[in-house]
Amino acid sequence: MIKKILFLYLILLPINAFALIEVDITRGNLNPLPVAVSPLSIDENSRLSFKKILDREDIGSEISLIVENNLRTSGLFNPLSKDAFLQAPDIANLKPRFEDWNLIKAQALITGKVSYINDKLRVEFRLWDVLAAKEMMALAFTTVPTNWRRVGHIISDKVYQRLTGEKGYFDTRIIYVAEEGPKTQRIKKLAIMDQDGFNNKFLTLGNELVLTPRFNPTSQIITYLSYFKNMPRVYLLDIETGTQEVVGDFPGMTFAPRFSPNGKKIIMSFAKDGKSDIYTMDLENRIVERITNHPSIDTSPSYSPDGKFITFNSDRSGYQQIYVMRNDGSDVKRISFGNGLYGTPVWSPRGDLIAFTKLHKGKFYIGVMRSDGSGERLLTENYYQEAPSWSPNGRVLIFYRETKTNAKGEGFSAKLWSIDLTGYNERLIKTPTDASDPSWSSLLSN
Repeated sequence: MIKKILFLYLILLPINAFALIEVDITRGNLNPLPVAVSPLSIDENSRLSFKKILDREDIGSEISLIVENNLRTSGLFNPLSKDAFLQAPDIANLKPRFEDWNLIKAQALITGKVSYINDKLRVEFRLWDVLAAKEMMALAFTTVPTNWRRVGHIISDKVYQRLTGEKGYFDTRIIYVAEEGPKTQRIKKLAIMDQDGFNNKFLTLGNELVLTPRFNPTSQIITYLSYFKNMPRVYLLDIETGTQEVVGDFPGMTFAPRFSPNGKKIIMSFAKDGKSDIYTMDLENRIVERITNHPSIDTSPSYSPDGKFITFNSDRSGYQQIYVMRNDGSDVKRISFGNGLYGTPVWSPRGDLIAFTKLHKGKFYIGVMRSDGSGERLLTENYYQEAPSWSPNGRVLIFYRETKTNAKGEGFSAKLWSIDLTGYNERLIKTPTDASDPSWSSLLSN
């Protein structure tokens, strides 16, 4: 259950036009901004209360560590070592000595304090421009104590947005398929976690094969495929309530259901009579509409953010390429023309790019291109990797990567990885089991 967080603006200050901090979000981690994340100060009574409730020694330091880790993994920021800090957290939050923070080369400073008030967790934080010696932002949050990790993610999003001009992606969740067992007998469960890998939970027991979970862009509802008695079914699952329903039973193979941008339809490919076409289903009245009708294999559909267009892959040209069409199936255009086979196209939430998987000369690539097919860029290559999914701000992709087995079938694994649009900031996302088919949620704090 996502518990609400009350936002309070402590100080409403205009953004100074002469503030010196600039973060170039197009260059990845080439020149990350040096930032100091001071531990959030806490009074002794609050410390004892949180120790009793949460069994944690210093919740202020732990929240600041979440902020620090989020900013570091973005590739845009370089959190400085706390060993170099010259000013105590409680004093820094009231009035920073900017000369001390300049001395350790910090350009931005985050301070704050944590309190236990009326059975609630209250967190205040401030963002300072060290070079201009000015306060840039001040906010407070009030929520239940168990929500402390989310507070760290929300602070990270606010800082990211203020310093880059774009929304963050830290207060989000990722749903994926958790995998265990030998490659030929994998047990697959639905699982969900925070974007940083914490708070992992299994949503199914593994009795039935599950595939391709996808988030509704407007809610915490997912759609996924499950095989019941070897028959594919499309399910809807409300993560908050646990309510599950079958969308439909299909007398054939159904692949990769996804939601429309408004969350009112799902789009999928459906194989019948030796060919595969793209269909939509209205979730209110269950009316099914056929979008493509072609003697080829059309699959992996994904809507543009405005819902007016659909990208998909098809072998109608003789081998697998990416196409774009209007949402009624008209005006079909091929947009990929490079060497190799293209698949799993996914439209960016920003609308400017389409991510894809590419197979060329025995290697798999994750790449992006503009919606007209121009500007193709390959971000990462490996033995096998697939299923890119966008962060809600359209700056990071998550995907899964498999390792090659030896002659005895040993050594297989599947792991989640992320990479930003620069191609420089690639990282492994830790999961308790093997993992595949990730899908990124929208911001929880929207």
